Amino acid sequence: MEGVSVDDKHKIVVAVDESEESMHALSWCLSNLVPHNSTTTLVLLYVKPPPIIYSSFDMAAHMFSSDVIVAMEKYGTDLVNSVMKRAEAVFRNFNRNVNVEKVIGSGEAQDVICDTVEKLRPDTLVMGSHGYGFLKRAILGSVSEHCAKRVKCPVVIVKHPHDKTTLPSNSSLKHDDGF
Repeated sequence: MEGVSVDDKHKIVVAVDESEESMHALSWCLSNLVPHNSTTTLVLLYVKPPPIIYSSFDMAAHMFSSDVIVAMEKYGTDLVNSVMKRAEAVFRNFNRNVNVEKVIGSGEAQDVICDTVEKLRPDTLVMGSHGYGFLKRAILGSVSEHCAKRVKCPVVIVKHPHDKTTLPSNSSLKHDDGF
């Protein structure tokens, strides 16, 4: 089109965690949303769980709190490094011109993801689906569902190929015309 410039720079936020589902979502994103000749910025967002708060009346927690806190912080750092290394291994397999940024948040995943997306203003948010059934989702909640309702950019929720909540293909459905 004459007079119209097409900007091929895109920013995509991919929420990653320890799960196989999030790594599959990252792989799917690289395969389907990142063109070969673009300068896409891929933001890997990891959310650490909120810190545990101990009551000042809990004497055992008070006595061991510094050791416990140091151990928990080390575990959290190790976990972040592990997830980011797995994510790097995934995008290293793709021959794409991708600028990768890493963002680490702390708190409730759904709130941190939504707040980060609001600040970064990406073109797309990509998330994996754990494939929880109705009851488990009702009890635990769905981070991806919450984010899809709250953020302003398009949200892609990628189901893992082994997701048990998907319906079987038409070829495996049995149809009874006896009515």
